[in-house]
Amino acid sequence: MALAVLAVAACAPALDRDLMQQGAREFRLSHLLETPEVFKDHLFILGGVIVETKLLEAGSQIEALYVPVDRYGYLGGTSPYEGRFLAVFSRSKGLLDPMIYKKGREVTLAGDFLGIRKGKIDEMEYAYPVFEIRQIHLWEEQRDYWPYGYPYYYYYYPGWNPWYYNSWGRPYPGGPYGYPPYW
Repeated sequence: MALAVLAVAACAPALDRDLMQQGAREFRLSHLLETPEVFKDHLFILGGVIVETKLLEAGSQIEALYVPVDRYGYLGGTSPYEGRFLAVFSRSKGLLDPMIYKKGREVTLAGDFLGIRKGKIDEMEYAYPVFEIRQIHLWEEQRDYWPYGYPYYYYYYPGWNPWYYNSWGRPYPGGPYGYPPYW
C-alpha cells in the first residue's frame, strides 16, 4: 500500500493537471521573441532559475533563466541557455516575497504570454518575454552537503570517527583518516 502511494506521489505534477494539459511546454523563447503577436494570451508551462524578484506597485515580478520542463512540470535542465523571461504576479492575487523567491531558487509556473518588454542586463539591452502567472510552484532549496557525506572534522582528526564506537562507548580507534580497521 505504501509503495502504491509513493508511486502515485512520484508522478504528481508540479501544477494543476488542467493547467498542465492546457499549457504549451515544448517551445523556444526565440519563437516568442520573433512573433509575439501569434502567441499573445496563450498559456505556457515553463521552468526557471530565479535571477531577481522585485515588488512593484502592480505586484511582484520575477526575472528568471528559462529551463524547459517535462510533462509533469519538473525542470529538465539539459538544454543550453535559451534566455531570460519575466513573470508578473498581480497584487490582487498575493505577494511573492523576495526573501522566499530569492536568487538561485527554482520555479515552475503556468503563465499567459503578455508580450515583449525591453530591459537591461547590466549595460546590455535585452528583450524579455513577459508572462502573467496563473500558478507557481517553488521547488525545495538545494542544500550543500559535505563531500561523500562526511563532516569537515572527519578529515582533520585521524583515528577518530564519530560513527564507530567500541563496546564502552568510546570512539573506535580506526585506521588512517578515522576509517575503521579492515579486520
